[in-house]
Amino acid sequence: MTLAPQDWTALGPPSLADFEAIAAAAYARLPENFRNLCQGLVIQVADFPDEDVLDDMNCETEFDLLGLFTGRGLAQGGAFPLTGQLPNMVWLYRRPILDYWAENEETLGGVITHVLVHEIGHHFGLSDADMAAIKAA
Repeated sequence: MTLAPQDWTALGPPSLADFEAIAAAAYARLPENFRNLCQGLVIQVADFPDEDVLDDMNCETEFDLLGLFTGRGLAQGGAFPLTGQLPNMVWLYRRPILDYWAENEETLGGVITHVLVHEIGHHFGLSDADMAAIKAA
């Protein structure tokens, strides 16, 4: 079956609200036991990371970071917030994600889901190396 080409002349990039909706739908599709461990986790969408984040993460450009977990992971006691502690947060960065998506074969929803799950992995206390080993297995 061949799909008819879509008329892209009137379409623009997904907005921040579109990204939030895609991320919310991706989160809702995660297994319930996974979501139960994320109570209180806040998911935010921004166009780019701020300058402090870029500096802290040693990024060369504002397109280097697709997402970020901030807070104290569950393994570090993040399930019990301290007085005055901000909630654990997952940041999804719209413009770098769009740039990555444009250069790869994945769907936009697939990229957003991957970044979301990766950052939630940090909420669970997993390192990048831990997640790479899990993915390889």
